[in-house]
Amino acid sequence: MIERADQLVLNYVSKAADAAHGVLRADQRLDFARRLRARIEVERGGSQNARQVTKVLARFGDPVALVEREARRLAEAGVATARDPAGVGARASGGGAGTSLGTAGSGTAGPGTTGPRTAGTGAVTRPVSGPVSGPSDGAGAGGGATRPLPAVDGEEAPPGVRAYRGIAQDSLDRRQGMGLPFAGLRRAAMSSANPMATGGRDARTIVKEYPRDTAALVILVLAALLVPFHLPAVAIFQIPLVVWAVGAVMVLFSDAWNVRDRFVGAGAPLLGYAVGGVLIGGLRVGIEAGMEAFVTQFFDVSGTMFMIGTGAGVLWLAYRLLDVN
Repeated sequence: MIERADQLVLNYVSKAADAAHGVLRADQRLDFARRLRARIEVERGGSQNARQVTKVLARFGDPVALVEREARRLAEAGVATARDPAGVGARASGGGAGTSLGTAGSGTAGPGTTGPRTAGTGAVTRPVSGPVSGPSDGAGAGGGATRPLPAVDGEEAPPGVRAYRGIAQDSLDRRQGMGLPFAGLRRAAMSSANPMATGGRDARTIVKEYPRDTAALVILVLAALLVPFHLPAVAIFQIPLVVWAVGAVMVLFSDAWNVRDRFVGAGAPLLGYAVGGVLIGGLRVGIEAGMEAFVTQFFDVSGTMFMIGTGAGVLWLAYRLLDVN
């Protein structure tokens, strides 16, 4: 859903901002977080699909690595940070950053600075953030302007190249999944022992990320568990059917699954009830037993088949929630 996709972005930016504590100054942290959020929104392209946003964030990589790269960029430009308050490391390794920021102590500003230096001190003025327009090489003309964040971790390319690269990567992911039989099922089975097998997702993270969808699965399971109790009907509707209807509506209106998965998960109990009841009931009474015997057997086995269908549907929906692809 919309708020879930936005929450994923906020969580990612928050992790980056937390990692920047002690590395960047307060103003630099705010500027970095703002540019990171803007860059994510550009790559996200307005998508409100949580799975798509997760893939976009995965392409950005580890937030800590982004912070380290930003700190290195500022250090190379001779800009003081919380880790290097005087910016000495950059001037020692880059020859005073005279090529991009002007000669230290000359009293003149380089082409990328926003104001004059203090003569003889070598202090660098605070950089001004530039617009987030896309990836660029280097630290800008003079290193003073803030460099936009790259679209993906370790990669810089024009928007068209990035778009086709994403399409190719998605196609490759699908081919890899097809080439490994039951690869997604193996990841799901391994998730409890090794969450990294599913990209860090396990049952606990699924419940936190998808509370309403998890509640829908619990309601479907509850509907199946109520079948053996033969509770009195509400008007003409059996209690398990009413509970199933509530869970099915929640599944059908969920954004966590695609349309096919929603109909498979919500319709599996009814399919088990109708088709399973007819097949199993017919096999048990035979052809010559008559309609009355068949109807009796149908109602005897249809409840069990409803439970089996519910279990299969819930397992499928849970598997699709866990499947990182």
